[in-house]
This record gives sequence, structure tokens and C-alpha cells, in this order.
Amino acid sequence: MTFSVHGLPVARGIAIGRAVLVVSSRIDVAHYFIKPEEVETEIDRVRTARNAVAEELLKLQASVALMGPNDAPHELSALLEVHQMLLQDEALTGGVKHWITERLYNAEWALTTQLEVIARQFDEMEDEYLRERKADLEQVVERLLHRMKGTAAVLAPTPPRKKRAPQDEDDDPTANDAFDAPLVLIAHDLSPADMLQFKKSVFAGFVTDVGGRTSHTAIVARSMDIPAVVGARSASQLVRQDDWVIIDGDAGVVIVDPSPIILAEYGFKQRQGDLERGRLARLRHKPAVTLDGQRIDLLANIEMPEDTVNAVKAGAVGVGLFRSEFLFMGREASARQTRLPDEEEQYQAYKRAVEGMQGMPVTIRTIDVGADKPIDGKPASKQEHLNPALGLRAIRWSLADPAMFLTQLRAILRAAAHGEIHLLIPMLAHASEIRQTLSLIDFARAELDNKGMVHGRVKLGAMIEIPAAALTLKTFLKHFDFLSIGTNDLIQYTLAIDRADEAVAHLYDPAHPAVLRLVADTIAEAQRQGKGVSVCGEMAGDVQFTRLLLGLGLRSFSMHPSQILAVKQEVLRADAGKLAPWAQRVLEADDPAAALLLPL
Repeated sequence: MTFSVHGLPVARGIAIGRAVLVVSSRIDVAHYFIKPEEVETEIDRVRTARNAVAEELLKLQASVALMGPNDAPHELSALLEVHQMLLQDEALTGGVKHWITERLYNAEWALTTQLEVIARQFDEMEDEYLRERKADLEQVVERLLHRMKGTAAVLAPTPPRKKRAPQDEDDDPTANDAFDAPLVLIAHDLSPADMLQFKKSVFAGFVTDVGGRTSHTAIVARSMDIPAVVGARSASQLVRQDDWVIIDGDAGVVIVDPSPIILAEYGFKQRQGDLERGRLARLRHKPAVTLDGQRIDLLANIEMPEDTVNAVKAGAVGVGLFRSEFLFMGREASARQTRLPDEEEQYQAYKRAVEGMQGMPVTIRTIDVGADKPIDGKPASKQEHLNPALGLRAIRWSLADPAMFLTQLRAILRAAAHGEIHLLIPMLAHASEIRQTLSLIDFARAELDNKGMVHGRVKLGAMIEIPAAALTLKTFLKHFDFLSIGTNDLIQYTLAIDRADEAVAHLYDPAHPAVLRLVADTIAEAQRQGKGVSVCGEMAGDVQFTRLLLGLGLRSFSMHPSQILAVKQEVLRADAGKLAPWAQRVLEADDPAAALLLPL
């Protein structure tokens, strides 16, 4: 039966494919694709874990048999027997083997996937006793996952082959198991670490129950240039493994089990989108210059050094934001500490990014963790969980751990010997934070000098993403060479909106008069003092705001590579001189969003 789920459109386009569900678990589960030659290894990992758990249960059963009836009731023995039966059940073991062999899922992912399939069958049983056995199955799977934890194979993000989805009216969307279909990812939520793994594989689109337009799931989906819908509430409960799904990233609609007619309609829309991307591709090597001769710098936001390849292909003239925290995520951790990248590993990563940009500048933001970007294995305190966006994150985190911060600063300064690097500090708000940060940068330089290590000079920049910073710009401009406006957090903190919370996502408004005023004043003050200024938040890549930002005097935009060509098209069509008075009228309007739609 065809039905639809509505959410927030965060990455444009149409995706059609089979649903891949990422099921939540009480313990962390890695999700990645394996190589075909690793199938037997993964199956053996499951078999080894199953044998170990079976032995555990046998020992428990033996110990129960030695106890008296008052210490160990008969029900406990019966429960252990049920767990043994579930552990050996072909529905579980055979299903896990299927997901590993056919979909190339890693063992843990295959286990949680098959758990979700069987759990749904339990939910549909009429007998109450049998329905309640679902909890026993979950406990068995948790035992297996705990056994397997620490025995993960080397991550090898090799995706399955992709072939077309049925698009003709005569095609039966439920009868296409003869070929590997495109895959779409459905999840309650995805951590940045998970997104980093999935970014290396092939998915046609994403859907999550939670999240907002600037949540990190949305941001990474846009960077992958694939359709995505977030805040779809119950999508992960309604969609089943292998359902045919259409993701309409333009309208924020997810269509499940579509009819052949609907498939044909969306197949046509998908092809139209491909044609539009082809037209934009012709602008790749054209300089970004307005009709009145204003040169505009279109820069790229990246998460990893390898992203520079797509940045150069898209025609970026530099990197305006290297989110260095992604180097710290998705790493194995012990119970006592997180295995963070050391100075040499970071140095090599930053060096690769500099070399990848072929002489163009690279802006590296120091680690911005906390809120919706925790470092794996380094849990937040109870107080931070109350409101992580207002807790120990970004520069606050770095200043609280000077050794970690100095390690990163030394690596960045060393990489600056290989090309032009700009050093960007996130979430500054206080003059004391500025003084501490500058002092540590000087200390890092002195450490390198004392060791006789080569390093380069960097331009220093500050992120303007807290209203307090935007209102005290003169203090910032005394110490920094340039400013970068992080509109995602600036909007969040100005409007008191958790940008990852779908419940208040409708209140997240880039066109709010207060937000636009802070952006406009920051651009104007930087220009008055002859300092560089750019926008690196999602507003920079949103073509709805390109004309307005140009009219406010912005000449440097930083966005995901996938957004550069669409913004360049708007730049080439714009007359910046004529846009200036219109932009002031938008700022003064009671409803700036409506004024944006009015002609010049």
C-alpha cells in the first residue's frame, strides 16, 4: 500500500531505491560496507560470537541447576532455554548471513537489521506470550553485539553495485530482486561519525526521523549532493527493510511502496534534475563575476582532506571552512580514553588538504565538538546533556584541554609551511577567550621553534556565530585578520532554536530581521576596517539569499562543493550595484522573507 511521510527538505533532488534501515541499539554499532572477499570473515565473527554466547548460557544454566528453588525459580531456567533457542534459530542466523552476503553489511549492522525484521514479526503476533518474546530476542542480540565489540574488521566502505529502479508502468516495484537496486538510508538519527562512514559509500538518499535543516545529517547529505529529508518523525518505524522508497528532497516528502504510475512520474522528475545539473556543469570554469564586474570568491566547505578533489572539480577558489573535528570522529576508543589523532597524523591530513587545493588558500577551523558533534568515547557530563549547545563545545572545549589544542595548533602551523593556511577559531564570545587563544597560538609557535621544526605563518580569523560576538566586533577586529560568519549557529543562538530539533524547526528562520541585521552589520564593520569577511554557514549555499548577501556587500561565500555552481549562476546574473539599495529595503522590511521575493 502506498503512503507518504512528510519531513523537512534539506537536500534537493529525487532519489528512488530500496530502503536500508539503521536500527538503534542500546550499545554503539558500527555501520559500514565490507569487501566481497571479507564476507566469510564477517560470518565467522558472528559464528564465533554465537558460540561464545551459547557457552555463556550453558554455564548459566548449569549454575541455575545447582541452586535451590528459592534462589533460582523455574522461570529463570526456562528463560535461559528460550535464549538458547533464539540464539540458534535459523531466522536469526540465516537472516544475518543474508545481509552480510547479499548487501555486504558488516556483522554488527547485519545483526541489528535482522533483529528489526524479526521484531516486526513478533509485533504482529496475536498471542501475547509470543509477542513478549521480542524482548528476549533483543537481549540475545545485545549479548552478541557485546561479544563482538572490539573485534571489528578494518572498515572498507565498498558499496554494492547500483542499478536502476523500475520506472515503467509495466514494472512491478515488488518484483525486482533479480538486480541490486539503488539504496536509500532510513534511520531515526545518524551521528556525525556514521555520516562520515556513509559519505564514503553509495546511497541515493537519506531520511531521518529527527533533525533540522542545518543538522549535521542534513549538511553532510548536501555535501554528498544527494536528496535528503529529515524530521520525518516516524519514518524508521513505518518503512520496512527493502521497501521501495521515493525521496523528494524538494518537497520534503517520502513516498513508500509507490505505484508504477508514481514511479514513472518521479523518474521523469529525476531525469529533469540530471539535465539541470548538466547545464550548471558548463559554468565550472567560468569566473564568478557579477554583471557590473565585481569578483566574487566562491569557496568550499570540506570535512576531510579527500574532499578537496570535489572542491577543485566544482571550481572553488579555495577552502573557506575545513571542519577539522571530522578527523577526530569515528575512531576506536578504549574504556578509559579516546584515541585522538596525534600531531603527525593531523599534520599529514592538513598537508594533504593544502596540496589538494593546488596553491589555493585553505581555511582550517579548530576542532568544534560538543552539542550534536560529540567525540566518540568521550561522553559529555550530566550538565552538558541538559543543553549541549550551550555547554562545553568548540573553543571552550579546546581551552579546557590545552594539551589537545596545542597538538592541533602545532600540526596546523607545520602544514602552513606547504601553502596558504588561514586559522579559524569557532564560538568565541569573550575577550578573555581571545587572549587565551592567541597566547596558546604563540606558545605553539615557540614550541616548534624550540624543536627546530619548520612552520609557516597563518592568517587568524574568528567565527561570528554568537550574538555577543556580532555585537562586539570592534574587539574582535583588533586581534583577527578576517571574520567568518557561521550562520547556522548564529541563527540558533539568536532565535533560541535548537537547530537539530524537528519540533521547533519551523521557527528556524534565516530571514528573521534580527539575524539579517547581525549579518549585515558584521559585513559592514569588517569592510569599514579593511578586514576580510565571508559567510560559511548554510545561507552561503542557499540561492534564495545570494542576491541579498551580494547587496549587503559580501564578496566571499563558502559552501559545500555541490552548491557552488548554482550559486555561481546567481552571481553571474546579478548586478551588485543595483542590489545594494534593494538589500537595504529588505533589511528594513517587517517581513524580510516576503521582501526577498519582490523585484528590484
